[in-house]
Amino acid sequence: MSSTNIQQQTVPLNEIRYNEQGLVPAIAQDYLDGTVLMLAWMNKESLQKTLATGETWYWSRSRQELWHKGATSGHIQKVRSLRYDCDSDALLITIEQIGDIACHTGERSCFHQVDHSKIAPPADTLSQVYRVIRDRADHPQENSYTCKLLAGGDNKILKKIGEESAEVVMACKDDNPEAIASEVADLLYHTLVALAYHQVDIRDVYRQLQSRRG
Repeated sequence: MSSTNIQQQTVPLNEIRYNEQGLVPAIAQDYLDGTVLMLAWMNKESLQKTLATGETWYWSRSRQELWHKGATSGHIQKVRSLRYDCDSDALLITIEQIGDIACHTGERSCFHQVDHSKIAPPADTLSQVYRVIRDRADHPQENSYTCKLLAGGDNKILKKIGEESAEVVMACKDDNPEAIASEVADLLYHTLVALAYHQVDIRDVYRQLQSRRG
């Protein structure tokens, strides 16, 4: 059974509560790191087309017409899952954003402005930490532990990964939940440093994990 058929079975179109204009807000969220990419509107027809094609279709309130996201730019959105909230009046669509650009301005997310300054939108914790590490690599800071690790290269980074791995093992042997959480956090951090040093994007790791979900 295709994912589209599954979505059609799990999204009861007649139970969605549309507003007086026949619309429902739809939030598009990156399926890998949870970044909120955009907010648009759907009506019953655009929702049906989204479920039928596996790509997002929205309703343009300004043009008063359906629009296939990315039809012109090539930045289409492939639907990974679609769910609705407890009141059935809002949709959450997890998507694979082709081209990694959802905003018409060319930004990854429409939610990139803070006090009129452009910054990357929040994602999951590991992605945010990875982003900081990459920034340290591009803009070294004196007395930064991360910068010292990166400057030391594989010899320093891999030694720390080995040490932290052993500490995770010992914490697990001691059956100490607090220590396990702390040591795993250390191991994840140093692994992220290794990824950044070798210029491997954490989203590539997420894609590998997604491919192994079965």
